[in-house]
Amino acid sequence: MLDNLRGMAVFASVVGHGSFSGSARELGITTSAVSQQIRSLENELGVVLLHRSTRKLSLTEAGESFYESAKDVVSAAEQGRIKVNQLRDELAGSLRVSTTPELGVNHILPALSTWMAAHDDLSVTYLADNHYIDMIDERIDIAIRMSPSINDSSLSSYPLTDVRQLLVASPQYLRQHPKINTPKDLADHQLICIEIMKDANQIDMIQTETNKKTRVKMNSRIYTNNVFMATTLAKEGHGLVRMMEMDIKKELESGELVEVLTGYQLPSFVLYAVTLNRDQQPAKITRCLEVLKKYFHAN
Repeated sequence: MLDNLRGMAVFASVVGHGSFSGSARELGITTSAVSQQIRSLENELGVVLLHRSTRKLSLTEAGESFYESAKDVVSAAEQGRIKVNQLRDELAGSLRVSTTPELGVNHILPALSTWMAAHDDLSVTYLADNHYIDMIDERIDIAIRMSPSINDSSLSSYPLTDVRQLLVASPQYLRQHPKINTPKDLADHQLICIEIMKDANQIDMIQTETNKKTRVKMNSRIYTNNVFMATTLAKEGHGLVRMMEMDIKKELESGELVEVLTGYQLPSFVLYAVTLNRDQQPAKITRCLEVLKKYFHAN
């Protein structure tokens, strides 16, 4: 089948140029290679396509009929090549982005909103989920993750920003419960657990001045798998919550939530954009990565 397609392309080129030599120059092969392709095609079809003479070539009746089909095949292949190049080099086609609901609403959409509006040939799909999504199965172009998947050679990771964890509560909660001066005081308080976090009710803290590490296991009676819900529960005074600083920036600025134990630090993370490992990424992916990097650098 592939030989037939190659032969059809050579045949269309020969007819278009009116000679074997002209076709050879266009295709970058020898005249004898062109002649061999035509002979093979004629043998495969069982008909003569060209009348050959020392001065010119002419089409047989079968050749005239077959030429129209050959032209259509070559034209379709060229259009396909053009479309592939457009998808590779232009901001067109589809782009699938995976993120968490919180990152999506608070950061990814604000980062990409203006860029999306400027490229209306691009169709964008956002998959927002707190669970791991297989990039190949779900045809994901870019995944926003807190882990780089460095053990997977099929993926490439691009760091976007450092992310701090904070232990926070509402002013109302702090007024109504015992003071928190040291990590040990946390034993007298309730922690709103976000189940997507590993060891959700266990907190590691490092004293800023001494670098001393302390591990505290807090009491919990309220659990959720959603950061938005955990934030609301904390604002309404139901307990302390361990959150990514970037997820509660607005609440910290408004004073609805305040950080406790400011002399201590929780482990931090790095936010990554992850793509499938390719020799050459399509322009829509590289440009999207550039926009995301610029946004997080500025913020």
